[in-house]
Amino acid sequence: MDALDPIESVNTFIGTKDEGNTFPGASMPFGKAHSSPIGSHYAGYRYDDQQIRGFGHFFLSGAGCWEQGGLVPILPVTGLPQTFDHKRYASAYTHDGEIGKPGYYKVKLDRDITVECTATTRAGVERYTFPGGVRGTLLVNVGQANDKEPVSASSVKVLDDRTITGTVETQAFCGGRPYVTYFTTRFDRPFEEFGTWGPSGSRPGQRESAGGAGLRGAWVTFGPGPVTAMTALSQVDAQGAGNNLETETTGKTFDDMRNEAQEAWRAELGCIEIETEDWDERAVFYTALYHVLLQPLTGSDADGRYRGFDGQIHQADGWTYYEYYSLWDTYRAHNQLLALLRTTRSKDIARSILAIHEQGGWLPRWAYANQETNCMTGDPVTPFLVDLWRFGHLAGFEEQAYQALLQNADGVPPQSSRFQGRSGNPNYLAKGFVQYDKRFPKKGQDTDPHHGASATLEYALADATLAIMAEALGHTEDAERLRTRGLNHRALWDNSVTDRGFTGFPRPKLQNGAWLTPFTPQGPEGFHEGTAWQYQWLCQHDIAGLITALGGKAAAEARLDDFFAYEDLLVDPKRTVREKWVVGPYDYYNQFRYNPNNEPDLHAPWMYALIGKPEKTSVVVRAAQTLFVNGPAGVTGNDDLGTMSAWYVFSALGMYPAVPGTGEFVPHAPKFTRAVIHLENGKDIVIEAEAADVTKTQVVQRIRSGWRSKAKDRIELAELFSGTTLVVDLRTLSN
Repeated sequence: MDALDPIESVNTFIGTKDEGNTFPGASMPFGKAHSSPIGSHYAGYRYDDQQIRGFGHFFLSGAGCWEQGGLVPILPVTGLPQTFDHKRYASAYTHDGEIGKPGYYKVKLDRDITVECTATTRAGVERYTFPGGVRGTLLVNVGQANDKEPVSASSVKVLDDRTITGTVETQAFCGGRPYVTYFTTRFDRPFEEFGTWGPSGSRPGQRESAGGAGLRGAWVTFGPGPVTAMTALSQVDAQGAGNNLETETTGKTFDDMRNEAQEAWRAELGCIEIETEDWDERAVFYTALYHVLLQPLTGSDADGRYRGFDGQIHQADGWTYYEYYSLWDTYRAHNQLLALLRTTRSKDIARSILAIHEQGGWLPRWAYANQETNCMTGDPVTPFLVDLWRFGHLAGFEEQAYQALLQNADGVPPQSSRFQGRSGNPNYLAKGFVQYDKRFPKKGQDTDPHHGASATLEYALADATLAIMAEALGHTEDAERLRTRGLNHRALWDNSVTDRGFTGFPRPKLQNGAWLTPFTPQGPEGFHEGTAWQYQWLCQHDIAGLITALGGKAAAEARLDDFFAYEDLLVDPKRTVREKWVVGPYDYYNQFRYNPNNEPDLHAPWMYALIGKPEKTSVVVRAAQTLFVNGPAGVTGNDDLGTMSAWYVFSALGMYPAVPGTGEFVPHAPKFTRAVIHLENGKDIVIEAEAADVTKTQVVQRIRSGWRSKAKDRIELAELFSGTTLVVDLRTLSN
């Protein structure tokens, strides 16, 4: 196969250690269903697991909470186990010969059983090959899923000699409620024996088992030879699962479906071409792009039906409904990368978010299946949707989207609503800040007053972003009001706080306006998954205000230098980022340095450029890129549904969307000598950096293009969509 085939450039094991929480198995781009091994980790598979419990059919990629799927795991065995607990009947396996590529996974289990996985958009598919002459049994487990994924009810029915159907009720992610998934599993040849099991044990020849929590499933035994199992999912109904299976798998062999999946991935990954002679660098880049293109997940069935946020069944005619939105993460980079690369899907994503509002009454924050989990804080849906508007993906829906965003920005959902929305709005709108109050009632995992300081900063950024859309749509009074609210982050700036020789930090306020006491900028109080050191930079829309608060540009630069350990980066960037930056994936607090593993300060490297020191942005970004490597531990922190991977793709290309809603990208030193982005409109973005060398610390000397004759301190969206060639002259820093 061609060495430059993007399929061969992806290593799906990247991120399967050190809490990257990716999965190595098979999928289609943005697919509803998957086929991937399950081990002892809550995300499914961990590279150093010793056993595989089964091959599940639904996963999230890189999420940080428990309840991450692994539904209907199937394990091949050569005889019935003594117990039907998959933690005990799990099989040993070997990494020798294990393959993880887009659309295909292969592994050898104990007893010389080989498993291959592929997928269609709505079905996970396995081919099980047993030793010659051996009758094989498949254990179809509906009562268990990923570790720490509670199954509260399940059912299974042996329909005929090739088909099993059933339901699984599992807990939704991070504070959500139980929801039901329907499945149909079909085999490519008839089985000879079957049975079901329940909490009381095995029942040979029995066709059904149903009930609440507890061990439950079905087993089927085949004559010698390979067996292909195809499992389709639906959140609509049993008919939906069956129709998904018929539509996507009928008349196709395992190899047919594998070829279709890999061709689909080849087309998706081909949207960017890079030139590099370093195979590891190529693998890291294309695996990051692969992880970006996994989600959000297809929500509508093959017939267009989907279950909405009102619990009812709706129809998506002529478009695809997408679901699973980790907006607190994805609004910062993932959303913009999809909006640039996959415009057709992004338009459907925007329409899907509006459908959530239509059916649920409010906009989401962390939407899982057809419910709002209320996970995380702030107002991420505003920059998310405003950016989609800015990219042109809300055409025909602009006013509808604006009114939904304004309702969200100015109001609070009623207590009867499952949506929590801006729960800190009453105080924010009256006094300009969200109070810090750990006793504030919550509807799910999180609520904004529990993290009042960071929520204030997030609200202000959202307001400033929405003001841009309001002005463009002619809502002048709204725009002025929102711009003023966009400065509310200043209300939390306390010039009396000193840390590490620097004075002035954002500080939580209580309901009555008093400062939280005691307080340290390195502590956890008032900030969500970060500290005042990391959140002080979350005002990229108000650089003038930040520079003033910090005491001028020189003082701002000095503080950034300390934040990144900049002088050490110049001497030994690879060592510095692993020793002086935040290292652990969950080390959110008691920190004063850049956290490259989590979202609140992802944009911070570009704050140098925004204050007029762009060369330092390039130094920091090039250093941060060394954290992404071609191995299981190759992702920083949780990949968070492709967010960290999107950060890497942008960083490698040499531009980043640092300020939401502006449609502007801040440039820095690209990683490759040449990259070509093929847009869906037929235009190409060509980025040429002839002197690029990843072994050196390099900064931008000049950027040239045919788009207007002016200094390139920003790259405009209009230029990108019209097709352009950016010629980047680089200069190497001497240490």
